[in-house]
Amino acid sequence: MAAMEHNDEHATGQVGSRTGWIFLSLTRIAIGWIFLWAFLDKLFGLGFSTCRQDDGSIQVMCERAWLEGGAVTEGYLASSSGPFADFFIGLADQRWTDWGFMIGLAGVGLALILGIGTRIAAVAGSLLLAMMYVSHAWPNAGGNANNPFMDDHILQILAIIAIVLLERTWQAVGLGNWWRKLSIVQKNRWLV
Repeated sequence: MAAMEHNDEHATGQVGSRTGWIFLSLTRIAIGWIFLWAFLDKLFGLGFSTCRQDDGSIQVMCERAWLEGGAVTEGYLASSSGPFADFFIGLADQRWTDWGFMIGLAGVGLALILGIGTRIAAVAGSLLLAMMYVSHAWPNAGGNANNPFMDDHILQILAIIAIVLLERTWQAVGLGNWWRKLSIVQKNRWLV
């Protein structure tokens, strides 16, 4: 355990057990993998939410895969519920939503897995998760059947923000410690 340094603005440095910091980084990586896997599944149709047939078999690169021209956000957005359903349903047949969604999934996933660009990933990932929540899991309006308010989207938003704030000066696992030393990152702190 390293001693904590104090300054006028905030406390910095590694506090707590190294094992705790490792698990914090592993949680960041796991959430990043959720994003990256969703991207890969939709890109190639790997059979989890994309290209799984009615009989349970997987047809990789089926017509629903993005590389085969599939509209990867159409089904999800068209099934929206709650007070903003009409807005999201209106986006369902617009192909630009696929580009924004796929770029967001890939970017957030890679940033969280690698531990670089995590400030941008925290904002973008939180926005993606919030939109998914609002489009389907709105209280008493559809997708959230286990709890009147809380679901995995909210938990992931809270975890991403907490991890990025805690790891802003030190990471147990990832490229963030190296990344923060780069001159371009030193000059542009938003890249952290």
